[in-house]
Amino acid sequence: MDDLRAAIDAVNANDPRTHETEPLALAQGRKAEAWVARLNSDASVALRLAARAHHLRRWELPRSDYPEGRAGYLRWRRAQRERHGRDLVAILSAAGVHESVSARAAEIVTKKGLGSDHEVQTFEDAVSLSFLETELRPVIDRLDDDSKVADIVAKTLAKMSGAGREQARTLAAGLDERSRNIVAEAQARYAQHHGRT
Repeated sequence: MDDLRAAIDAVNANDPRTHETEPLALAQGRKAEAWVARLNSDASVALRLAARAHHLRRWELPRSDYPEGRAGYLRWRRAQRERHGRDLVAILSAAGVHESVSARAAEIVTKKGLGSDHEVQTFEDAVSLSFLETELRPVIDRLDDDSKVADIVAKTLAKMSGAGREQARTLAAGLDERSRNIVAEAQARYAQHHGRT
């Protein structure tokens, strides 16, 4: 497993963006895999590898390559997921991983079965938590509109399971005051719209 992580990390180490002092995709992969382990201590190899690779080469397909607006955003997200799946299969196949494992990792990283597949939901929780850890503060700084950021976080919470949202609440306690307030507002909006926490 360590050699497979290293193969994924070698690619993600090329991310020109950073989180603290580490390439962003590298940090996100490490954190997402750690969240998977926390959410499911018996997580499969395919799930762990999908989490590690969830932003594989993401920087190579910028959002700016797609039209503005929600439709353009959704096209970009879909294209990213498909690339992540193809690239992950290529890396794992080159490392000699059994086809069934690489195919399952690709299913998870492309979120096939979200809403009905437990592993895909755990993956969604993990990558959402990684987003809150690594990208929330940069989004706050870029948008400088706390209400808009709270909407983004509320939409993130809506994709998560109850266990994932509970972890988000715990994570928020360690954030700076502005981030904590935004997450609290997002949780309130989520609860208002969905009738639960």
